[in-house]
Formats: sequence, structure tokens, C-alpha cells
Amino acid sequence: MIHEVDEVLKDLLGGGALAGSGVDVAFDAPTRDWAARRNSPTVNAYLYDIREDVHRRQRGHMPVVDERDVVVKRRQPPRWFRLSYLVTAWTKQPQDEHRLLSAVLATLIPRELLTPSELPGALGALGLTVPLSVAGIQTESRSLAEIWSALGGELKPSLDLVVTAPFPAFPEYDAGPPVTEGAAVRVRTLDEAAPVTEERAHRPAQVAAAREARAMAVRERGAGPVR
Repeated sequence: MIHEVDEVLKDLLGGGALAGSGVDVAFDAPTRDWAARRNSPTVNAYLYDIREDVHRRQRGHMPVVDERDVVVKRRQPPRWFRLSYLVTAWTKQPQDEHRLLSAVLATLIPRELLTPSELPGALGALGLTVPLSVAGIQTESRSLAEIWSALGGELKPSLDLVVTAPFPAFPEYDAGPPVTEGAAVRVRTLDEAAPVTEERAHRPAQVAAAREARAMAVRERGAGPVR
């Protein structure tokens, strides 16, 4: 699931306002060594935090349908996880880095939701819309200053990008076949060892017709003359 979110972000960050610019998109940890090896303008999206969004947790099960819209399996609801990315721009001039960050904002701000058709693999197969937020209020326990300190680098302008993605729950289990016939009623004698004397298969429509006929007969008898 995480690698599929990376794939979506790479397409988003490399397109939009940055389409055709030749800017690289990377997911490496922006350490001093990585920065020293960089030799072209780069937008880096470093995944620094993964945690479950417990407010989205659901109970029960979900149906899985086939191409005929028939329920063939059931599964538990997916668990949702907040993937937090530290988005930075790397060039030789601070002004150019600011331009790249502005282009990233222009690309991501209109994209508050990612539709299932935009999501690859198992992520798109779930058929769920994935929310995306950028430069919002940071809700993770670690501050950006602590992250930069852990990376061993100097604090840089950055955007906090959060993608809340569903993770499929396992296992799936087969659903029972749909009911196509009514119940079968078998009539036996008082002697249980005797063979079956009658067997009738009652279908819902037949049962309803029989009940209506009996009700009509009762009404007709009740409307007759008193003797």
C-alpha cells in the first residue's frame, strides 16, 4: 500500500506545475550525504511518520461483488493510515527552491481527494477515495525541527504532506450462495420408519397464493347465512 502511494505522489509532484521542467522526484532521507550527492534540481518527499487514523476504524464486514453485482466474498473493513511526508526542494539557490515549493503547492492544493481511478494496484481495487492534505497543522508527535535534527541536516523550508490511505484487511472468506428455491416440506406417517408419503417444495410466491386462498375461503364462510 505504501509503495502505491509513493507511485501516485511521484506522478503528482512530477506533473502539474512542474510538468516538463526536468525536476527529479525522490523519496530518500534528505541527509547531508544525500544532499552532497545531488546534482540536479530535486523535489524530495521523505516519509517520516506512519500511524493509524483510529477515528476511521470500522467494525463488521464488507461485501465483495463480482461483475454481475452478486456478493461472492466478505472481508473486514480496511484500516486507514496517515502517511506523513516531508516535502523539500533542492537546488543551488534558495530562490529557486522557493519557486519549486510554490509549484508543489499549486499542484497539490486543488487535489484534496484522490479518486479510485487514480490509484494503482490493490489501493485502487478497494474503490475508496483517498484524502490528501498539504501544509496543514502538524498533528504528529514529532516536530519538524526534531526530524531535521535526527537527519543530521540543517532546517530547510518544507511542506508537510499527509495522505490518509486504506490498508486492506485480511483474510477474505467466501459468502454463501444466494437462495434460489424455497424450503422443502416432507410429510411422514406417525411411524418414523415408514417411507416418505409426500414431498412438496414451497416457493415464496406459492406460499403467498395459498395463504390468500385460505383467507378468502374464511371470509366467504363468515359471510354466509347463519344456520
